[in-house]
Amino acid sequence: MLGTAAAFAVPSVRAAAPQYDFWFTRLKYDSGDWDVDARMPSNLITSLVDYTHLRVDPVEHVLPLADARVLQAPFLYLAGHKLVEFNAAERRNFERYVRNGGFAFVDDCNHDIDGLFARSFEAQMASIFGKDALKKLSNKHPIYSSFFKFPEGPPATGFELNGWGDDLVHDYLKGIEIDGRLGVLYSNKDYGCEWDYDWRNKRFLAEDNTKFAVNIVMYALNS
Repeated sequence: MLGTAAAFAVPSVRAAAPQYDFWFTRLKYDSGDWDVDARMPSNLITSLVDYTHLRVDPVEHVLPLADARVLQAPFLYLAGHKLVEFNAAERRNFERYVRNGGFAFVDDCNHDIDGLFARSFEAQMASIFGKDALKKLSNKHPIYSSFFKFPEGPPATGFELNGWGDDLVHDYLKGIEIDGRLGVLYSNKDYGCEWDYDWRNKRFLAEDNTKFAVNIVMYALNS
């Protein structure tokens, strides 16, 4: 599940919640609008139940990034449109979590490459992990084959094609690797909005667009 032990290692999934293999944790942070895409977690959770044998907590958990309980989570989700500027406690927990084997999925709801969220979040990552830590992921990265196969890399979203007039397809994701494993997955593709619909409407999709969410979780739990 989570990474190797260290002096202040992230507790294992089983130690944190023996009844579940996975639970969804959304990060609340002081600087921005963290409470976006309210229906997305239920779709991700439903897909994990449908496609995997994981014991999945059906409830979304929301925790302040400054809360030490985030260090026990198998997966963290951080999203928004506005400024990302961690306070001292938020910065400390984010770095500690990632460096000790945790996995954070960060999604830019603006689906752009130079907006406020993108610029401020990337600046935070540079200040914490170094200016070259956030790198483009190869389309051959294991996250694209951790459960379902995505041979062409990250699936596009309707928002990046028909959103705020950018007409730009982001054909890559970015990430930060710690000791050979991905600790931060960073998307400008606005997956949160793409997956934000009533879970019952999935039956009308020709192709389930949350399959890549399953890959993200399975990579987080097994790498």
